[in-house]
Amino acid sequence: MLLKLSLLLIPLSLALRYGGHAPAGWVFAVGILAIIPLAEYIRQATEQVAHAAGGAIGGLLNVTFGNAAELIIAIFVLRAGEVEVVKAQITGSIIGNSLLGLGMAIIAGSIGRERQTFKKERAALLSSMLILCVIALLLPAVFDYTERHRLSAAEATAKSEHLSLGVAGVLILIYLANLVYTLVTHRDLFAIDGDGEKQQAAWSLPVSVGMLLGATAVIALEADIVSDALAATARGMGVSTFFLGIIVLAVVGNAAEYVSAVYFARRNRMGMVMTITVGSTIQVALLTAPLLVFVSHAMGHPMNLVFSNPLEIASIAAVAFAVNAIAQDGETTWFEGVLLLGIYLLLSLAFFFVA
Repeated sequence: MLLKLSLLLIPLSLALRYGGHAPAGWVFAVGILAIIPLAEYIRQATEQVAHAAGGAIGGLLNVTFGNAAELIIAIFVLRAGEVEVVKAQITGSIIGNSLLGLGMAIIAGSIGRERQTFKKERAALLSSMLILCVIALLLPAVFDYTERHRLSAAEATAKSEHLSLGVAGVLILIYLANLVYTLVTHRDLFAIDGDGEKQQAAWSLPVSVGMLLGATAVIALEADIVSDALAATARGMGVSTFFLGIIVLAVVGNAAEYVSAVYFARRNRMGMVMTITVGSTIQVALLTAPLLVFVSHAMGHPMNLVFSNPLEIASIAAVAFAVNAIAQDGETTWFEGVLLLGIYLLLSLAFFFVA
């Protein structure tokens, strides 16, 4: 019921944007909140289509639409020329999924339980891929730093863009290889507890596809509203657009996944929780970010993978170390969830003071 009532935010956001002279902050806030139920409907529709299409195709659908809200928001922010905000959103999604999302899920799942367990094999693969993400995102920044000392700014920028395109291509290939590895060749090894349960689809296939496409289209409309109000909202709140990108846009784009993670944690399915949270982090770094690099060049607002603020790289590295520490023993306790949330709050505090 609450989910359906929240859909009323959509006409409200349109009224605020096109019906008068509403403050930018209100337009931004309502537009952001309107995206959350739409992202949840995309998640539900993808799940329903997956029931009908089977495991392998269902996995591909989750790849395609799992971060749809976040990708759409980023594309519209790119169109507005806010390249650094999009990079901040990428960083925010990476730290938000694995610190905020996983931390909340662990705490929620630990209520009434001493500990929860999950398969070490899947967690070990996710941890290894997170290390790859750190290396891949660190490399362009180091390259840019070293080359700017011996090349002109224009030459260094051009080389960084070319390197980013190459890195983006490699990351996408690695992600596709990971899909084949986990969904095809080693599917049994990485099966999640509960995957074999028979579930009846609540929606028919046409309804599910229609919901998927419709929610995606409305998210695009809301993302346009949010991107237009971004700069004015930042000025009005006295914060940087960087902070809004790394905290607000990132959290909203992944809010549906946080809810799903908490839901499965309460059902004691921590393997699914790790896949949702850390797996989504992997998807952002290996698929969403590289896609945005290519999309940005097509749009005429080239974005590279050079994170100019060292705090962003340090944050991504912190995620890899934290997740590895949590995943190595195959079990979680409530205090580990508290630690993850603590790291996220510390990073958020640092981002708040970034100019």
